[in-house]
Amino acid sequence: MAEPHDLTALEQAAAMTRGELSSVDLVEHSLRRVAALGDTVGAFVTVTPDLARQAARAADAVPIEERGPLHGVPTAIKDLTLTAGVRTTFGSAAFFDFVPPVDADVVRFIKAAGLVSLGKTTTSELGCSLYSEGRVAPPARNPWQLAYTAGGSSGGAAAAVAAGLVPVAQGSDGGGSLRIPASLCGLVGYKPSRGLVSGGPIGSGAFGLPTSGPLGRTVTDVAALLDVMAVPVPGEPYLPPPAPSGGYLAVARRAEPGPLRIGRFTTPMLADEPVHPDCVAAVDRAAALLTAAGHEVVEVPPPLGPAAWPLFEILWYVLALAPVPPQREPELLPLTRLLRARGAELSAGTLSATLGELQAQVRLGARRTAGCDLLLCPTLATPQAPVGWFTADADPAADFDRQRRFSPYCAIFNVTGDPSVSLPLGTTTDGLPVGVLLTGRYGDDARLIATAAQLENSSDGWDRHPAIWRAADSANVNGDGVGRSAA
Repeated sequence: MAEPHDLTALEQAAAMTRGELSSVDLVEHSLRRVAALGDTVGAFVTVTPDLARQAARAADAVPIEERGPLHGVPTAIKDLTLTAGVRTTFGSAAFFDFVPPVDADVVRFIKAAGLVSLGKTTTSELGCSLYSEGRVAPPARNPWQLAYTAGGSSGGAAAAVAAGLVPVAQGSDGGGSLRIPASLCGLVGYKPSRGLVSGGPIGSGAFGLPTSGPLGRTVTDVAALLDVMAVPVPGEPYLPPPAPSGGYLAVARRAEPGPLRIGRFTTPMLADEPVHPDCVAAVDRAAALLTAAGHEVVEVPPPLGPAAWPLFEILWYVLALAPVPPQREPELLPLTRLLRARGAELSAGTLSATLGELQAQVRLGARRTAGCDLLLCPTLATPQAPVGWFTADADPAADFDRQRRFSPYCAIFNVTGDPSVSLPLGTTTDGLPVGVLLTGRYGDDARLIATAAQLENSSDGWDRHPAIWRAADSANVNGDGVGRSAA
């Protein structure tokens, strides 16, 4: 018999429409799972049960004919995202007790669509790293194997979805922060085109690198949440691409991208790093499925190479210079302090020159792959990493370089602004998830989503679950992190 968390987000909403479940039922079920497993997988920094119950009652009171596709469904908001009246720490002890007075635009849209947030999910400090291991919450752990990281900076969001605490979650991606956790945890992580999702109401646009996006188990769930998030807002620094007729959910359900030319490569872009065979095998599988679906898959050079890294890291140093109360600077983690120190040394002239050179490289890369509708490559160079692996030698510079070598693909598409999605098409030899990265042309999110949905259908689906999925409480988890009951 299916439990409520076995249902996808769209299935949960459909069950509410049929009168089989209510939002209150789903929220109570999810809160019980959060109480049992939330700390085990390090999913949440702050849980808001009273607010969630209040929102669920309000959702149930809305007439069925006025409800959207995800109305009443439980979700969660990343702890980097402003949420009015709810503690938002940005993953940092320096903001341990900060409560924003306003919602981010995406939070407003999520509330307006009737989704019910259970709280704030674990993230890396100020979003600076690709793992979520800070001082304000337990580390975000991979529900497939608790010894491994769930990634970052949207690690808690991925842990929550992969463990069945919520079916979909909001995250953000400035250098792979949605796609990396998705690859590690066997999920769909979608980075929209630059400007598609508002970054407001606060901030300058951060060179166009970061954007909010959806994380879920299926392409249709992710497309439905993207429809919720992708609302044009006046005054945003980047013009949003036009939405497809009927929205992204309709595109995902049709799954008809038409015949495409897809450029495949496995050479890392930000590091001269060997790629694990399991990551290459996942790309090979994706290429075979795409070819069988009628697409032309051709080998291409990567759009950018390791020469882009010194430019990208300068932008990353500057992005780490978020306002922090001076008296609380000592509470920052060593990596954050290192990035901020390097950022403080940069001149305006250096930053301006870096932006110019990086854009020149983007132009060359776009010309190099101009004949392709989509690009296919690994999400990561290595399938998984243990919790604590990046900080093992206590040297923040080595930590930062290790992250670059672990994830030498994702960040390039933050630089270009292209839409990019990690899809759970592979597994390691011991059954852990491996993602592949599919990237579209800027503004062509619809074709990317349609192709992702086609891949999901042709692969017979990928909504698999770790053993912890069936665990009633944390006592049902072995010391090695593998649940006793079968998935």
